[in-house]
Amino acid sequence: MSTPKFTIPGLTDAEGEKLAGILQERLHALNDLALTLKHVHWNVVGPHFIAVHEMIDPHVVEVRDAVDETAERIATLGTAPNGLTGDLVKTRTWDDYSLGRATTNEHLGALDKVYQGVIADHRKAQEAVADLDAVTEDMLIAQLRALELFHWFVRAHLENTGGELSSAGAGSEQAAADQAGAVS
Repeated sequence: MSTPKFTIPGLTDAEGEKLAGILQERLHALNDLALTLKHVHWNVVGPHFIAVHEMIDPHVVEVRDAVDETAERIATLGTAPNGLTGDLVKTRTWDDYSLGRATTNEHLGALDKVYQGVIADHRKAQEAVADLDAVTEDMLIAQLRALELFHWFVRAHLENTGGELSSAGAGSEQAAADQAGAVS
């Protein structure tokens, strides 16, 4: 990331650069999530196919909107956002989504883990910017609200009437998929 020549009024250049760096990580995570969700949309099969297939597309639209909002905030802070997949792959701290064609329960179990990671990291970013910039924090809070809602939609498919998740306790995306897939 290049050093910015300016930032928004009220912040030092160093603060703007720090915020942009935090947001760049979120930009990569959101871009990855949008691609993962579209991949799931194309590769989900099974008895609940249409419900999950149609549930995913609005998530994709909202996440793509968050991608655009995040990139524009980085630019507003005086830094060039990087939305290139090569940089995403080079700098990300998570593995690529591992499922291909799979049942609705398997994909939803895996997405439960994906959302847990994205939301946890988004919360860390929100906490990191809280003392620097209320506008950036507000953006992240609004994005968290949407991500948590989508996560609830996913989990509602994995939950039994006793409130237990079929993916509970899984240590990895694949384990969550296996656990959820074992439940019909």
